Amino acid sequence: MYLMLRRTTAALAGSATALALLATACGGTDQAASPGKKTGEVTFWSFLKGSDKVAEAFNRSHPDIKVTFETVPSGQEYYSKLTNAVKAGTVPDVAVVEYPHLPEFAAQGKVEDLSGTLGPVVKEKFPEAARQLVDLGGRTWGVPRDAAPLMMMYRKDFFTRHKIDVPTTWDGYRNMAEQVKKADPAARGGVLYTDNPGVLEALSWQAGGQWFATEKDSWKVTVDDGPSKKVAAYWGDLARKDLVRSLSQLDPFWTSVQKDRTVAYVCASWCAGAHQATVPDQKGKWAVAPVPTWDGKPASGMYGGSSFVVPKGADNSGAAAEFIKWITTDPEGMKAWVSSGTSSMFPADPKLVPVTKAAFKTDYYGGQDIYTLMARSYDAIRPGWTWGPVMGATNTALVDQLPKVADGTVSLPGVLTTAERATIEQMEQRGLKVTAP
Repeated sequence: MYLMLRRTTAALAGSATALALLATACGGTDQAASPGKKTGEVTFWSFLKGSDKVAEAFNRSHPDIKVTFETVPSGQEYYSKLTNAVKAGTVPDVAVVEYPHLPEFAAQGKVEDLSGTLGPVVKEKFPEAARQLVDLGGRTWGVPRDAAPLMMMYRKDFFTRHKIDVPTTWDGYRNMAEQVKKADPAARGGVLYTDNPGVLEALSWQAGGQWFATEKDSWKVTVDDGPSKKVAAYWGDLARKDLVRSLSQLDPFWTSVQKDRTVAYVCASWCAGAHQATVPDQKGKWAVAPVPTWDGKPASGMYGGSSFVVPKGADNSGAAAEFIKWITTDPEGMKAWVSSGTSSMFPADPKLVPVTKAAFKTDYYGGQDIYTLMARSYDAIRPGWTWGPVMGATNTALVDQLPKVADGTVSLPGVLTTAERATIEQMEQRGLKVTAP
């Protein structure tokens, strides 16, 4: 369905895209932030692991800028806090915003246009898969920190013991899940998260789905497009047949891993480090594989990933830009991010991969070169995916229905259709006009 913005002053100039129009309608018409001074104090909000170490390292090497780090909660609580800070005029100078949330923050005028300061950096340093997530409507709203290409985690010892092949296709994945359950009735070869739609979104992306797109001055919203319905039907069937478990992403999931009840699952590059840190006693039992694809040819999407922005009203945007550039593109900045040795962060800037690869200890995975697999997955990310302007509403609609899929109360393709309707309703409430295709 096409969503067209109401005409506002100068909103329909030339061939401006819908995202540019969104920025115009919602207060994003200011000129790109000027470089400004590159000294002074910078406040930094982040919930990402290692942010404190990054701030400390920057301060040691940049005596003219003092960064004060403040830890913040993750999830919706954080985005509400940042929104309230913009309204109150109490924003930090630098903040983290995950990719799915950036279009909404840009459209509502909550972040500075960085085209004039960091736009050239983004163009020079990052490939299309990362640029398309921060360059919206012809403007740069954030700088990518990391990518999160899809991967598959699996218990190598379990697969070897029961002579189960590592799947390369989704047909093979179904066979694997059946074999796992047959080998151990208490074990499963996958998870359908009931409280996080991120994997479902990433797999729709991988399959060629495009939930949102812009066409001239309008939005196209197709959350339940063909590729996405295919993915949903597949995973919904696995859940109904109890071949994968429907679990919360938090404690129930990790408990299932610890108790050998989850022996394979789809995740992303960052999961290798998270897994190692959460289940340290299973060292040597796990391995990483490319995510299966529909036709056996390389294809991927992104599950997670974040960017850094300058919130609207920041006191020191010039120094903030210097800090953002350092923590996203400088080898020393990247080294600070992974100084713990347990992070498997994959830099959005491919030239920095050797830094993170060198810091990651591979003994947990039996010496496996997981970064080479990550790089191949990153290269295979399908272009063209765009996050929508009301992803908070989209994700809420998905999470409200996901727990009902396993018991057959709702179908997973039906959940996508419900989420599409909720998304359109929210867009209408924000002053967007809905027209049929």
